[in-house]
Amino acid sequence: MKILRLGFALGVAALAIGGLAGWRAVAEQQAAVAPQLAILDTDIGDDIDDAYALGLALRSPELKLLGITTAFGDTELRARLVSRYLREAGYAGIPVAVGVKTEANNVFTQKVYAEQTAYAEQGPAGRSGDAINFLLTKIKAHPGQITLIAIGPLNNIEAAIKRDPATFRKLKRVVMMGGSIYRGYGEGRPPDAEWNISRDPAGLRALLASGVPVFMMPLDSTQIHLETKEREEIFAHGSPLTDQLTLLYHQWKAGSEGHPDAPTLYDPVAVTYAIRPDLCPATPMRLEVDDKGFTRPVEGAPNAEVCLKSDEQGFLHLLLRRLAGEAK
Repeated sequence: MKILRLGFALGVAALAIGGLAGWRAVAEQQAAVAPQLAILDTDIGDDIDDAYALGLALRSPELKLLGITTAFGDTELRARLVSRYLREAGYAGIPVAVGVKTEANNVFTQKVYAEQTAYAEQGPAGRSGDAINFLLTKIKAHPGQITLIAIGPLNNIEAAIKRDPATFRKLKRVVMMGGSIYRGYGEGRPPDAEWNISRDPAGLRALLASGVPVFMMPLDSTQIHLETKEREEIFAHGSPLTDQLTLLYHQWKAGSEGHPDAPTLYDPVAVTYAIRPDLCPATPMRLEVDDKGFTRPVEGAPNAEVCLKSDEQGFLHLLLRRLAGEAK
């Protein structure tokens, strides 16, 4: 509605200016405030940060989500989780597509939530089938315009590049959570083989060689904790969306062993970069990926922009404002 009101105001201004030049100025200013087209690729259902990332994307007017694709493990069950989340949060019209199924030995902590809905319940408007076909079809329809936000293992991305590299190259950019440059898991640890990359190292190698601009949010900049005060502010908000986050959080806690009460919000940092890059300035780097999933900086022409340090307080302020306040 804000964009429509702005468009009306600009239109009045154009009439005052007069003529085609005035309307051309209006069109240029409207284009500047139009939301960017995006697709979210997620392994939602294991850790809880994907659910917060999806909530932030839904509540950010800078983005227009064309669809959500599920990655890694039981991608059909993940799609059922997303379908229920979207329906109960009031966003049932967004398509959900099932990604490449893989072997997985980790715990699907939010399995009960997912099992209590059927993928088909979302209806024809929401069921989009094969994630690779969905992704490539959307890119063809909007060449050079789509930001792919990848917050899970890169199996779908690898498959899309293999199927049609020329079309994949027409993405505007990929903004991803993954990698470990100078910091591993926790304070003072050396680099680790980060989870998303270690599940499919070949996927990141393919992406870095694809010709699409890559913006990486590694462990160095994404280990931001949602402490009790901020967490309870979100839970107490009581909107349909925050009610889903509350339920999923408690299922995550019940289904996890040894996890602290404060979740680490790795994935929402990638969504934040897509809308507020100033909160996570990126540095051009050249990365190499080994077979274990280590992402090492090397000499040579950059193949990615990497955020090594984020504005944690700025990020948390944005997250709370979007999830438990005004989406602006």
